[in-house]
Amino acid sequence: METLPWHRGEIALQQAVGSAARMAEIGPRVIRDRLIEQHALFYPLLPFVVLGAVDRTGAPWATLRAGPPGFLQVPDPLHLAVATQPEPDDPAEAGLHDGAPVGLLGIELETRRRNRLNGTVERRGEGGLRIAVEQSFGNCPRYISPRPAAFSDAARSAPAPTVSDRLDAGARALLAATDTLFVASYAEASGHRQVDVSHRGGPAGFVRIADDGTLTVPDYAGNRFFNTLGNLLANPRAGIAVPDFSTGDLLQVTGRTELVLNSPEIATFAGAERLWRLIPERVVFRPRALPLRFGGTASD
Repeated sequence: METLPWHRGEIALQQAVGSAARMAEIGPRVIRDRLIEQHALFYPLLPFVVLGAVDRTGAPWATLRAGPPGFLQVPDPLHLAVATQPEPDDPAEAGLHDGAPVGLLGIELETRRRNRLNGTVERRGEGGLRIAVEQSFGNCPRYISPRPAAFSDAARSAPAPTVSDRLDAGARALLAATDTLFVASYAEASGHRQVDVSHRGGPAGFVRIADDGTLTVPDYAGNRFFNTLGNLLANPRAGIAVPDFSTGDLLQVTGRTELVLNSPEIATFAGAERLWRLIPERVVFRPRALPLRFGGTASD
């Protein structure tokens, strides 16, 4: 059964928790095929945006792109323009070509506002990219650690990225301390690829790292859309991006996933309703990749 705007993976998890009927009712009302005025006014305020893309091997990547507020514009309700230049060191770049499906998250960490959309890339010359909107919807602010973020136009010379098939000590340390990550995933539905990118947060250290590098991430109570986990059920691949808020470094990991829907292990993560794992296949660490400066969290 295919019920727009949900695909089979999302519906299966909605059914498992008893929310399928409710989601069938509210989905068409809250997931729109255009940007409403509130969201059109929101994006130009942001100094960064999160993108989810899929490279030519089928690997999903999450990434961040930054610019002075105004680098995101909404020329009309059906398009979002991103004034960004190609970044050859970014593994997500290969999935941002003309006609590629893409996921996008606009998030203001300081206020915990966020809006998600997915659509199709439209490249027009060298002036950045536009995204033709297919789905747009808001998200609740839970699990976002509030911190101010500002674009810095100071000159930066970033070292070459480090590329590996496993987590090194630096990557493990960043993951062990983070309270924020972004995850890209995708599913094929009715012959169309739908890419999604979303926020995951929790107390510092909410991601657990096994000796072999497998990451385990708790899934807390949410809106019951199951966009990310539904994608992982349909297509067990994901990519995460983890920014270092103090340095502008960016860790990007892509790999295979596993869902943990019924296990005693879930109870070892306070508040978790289920878990998902990421087995790294490719790890890219990009020092000083982000021209962003982040303040501390509200609890600092």
